[in-house]
Amino acid sequence: MSLTLSSVLRTRRGRFQPVIPFNLRAGGVVVFDFTESSSDFAQIDINDVAGFSERLFARVAEAELPVGVGRYDEDRVLYRHSPLFDGECERRSVHLGIDLFVMDGTEVMTPLPGHVHSVADNTGLGNYGPTVILEHQLDGIRFWTLYGHLGRHSVVRLEMGQALEAGEEFAVVGDLTENGGWPPHLHFQIVADLLGNSGDFPGVAAPSERERWLGICPDPNLILGIPGL
Repeated sequence: MSLTLSSVLRTRRGRFQPVIPFNLRAGGVVVFDFTESSSDFAQIDINDVAGFSERLFARVAEAELPVGVGRYDEDRVLYRHSPLFDGECERRSVHLGIDLFVMDGTEVMTPLPGHVHSVADNTGLGNYGPTVILEHQLDGIRFWTLYGHLGRHSVVRLEMGQALEAGEEFAVVGDLTENGGWPPHLHFQIVADLLGNSGDFPGVAAPSERERWLGICPDPNLILGIPGL
């Protein structure tokens, strides 16, 4: 299904509404490297979230557009600070979404019509914090978009089955005290099969299972349209 979904999304590239109030298709964002080979972040103490945030947003402040981007399908060292990503045999480290680093309180919108599938507060170090999953239909294909690290107060009004129009604001980005202990950002992910989940879905995969999970979670840039990713 993911291949069919990807092809459908490709035919509509450039026609989706933004998920944050910035024209990401214009480019000019800072694209971060969170891999082990990164000269910027490989040695950073990410348990010092305030310091990590300050360093990230100092880079963002220099950009044409005040948005930092964390890449899809990136094998990250960031997940070493939380036991959430420990597997029985292998640590999960391959990112299945795109992160958009913006100031907390930034509005979050739906890129196409849909309805609220589920809402949950996934608490704990490294987790999503407040999370919304929306359900969509395109050309008869059902799929979902996930929005993690939201503001707690902004999601309490959402109800299961609530309809949302394309471009409609439904939440805001949360701060580091409520978003799982991360610098403020939106984790945006496309899901072709929820596998029975509600209010939560893996955003990181084990390297040995990379192909399987990338098949379930197509590239979010098919919707976002950020140049160069």
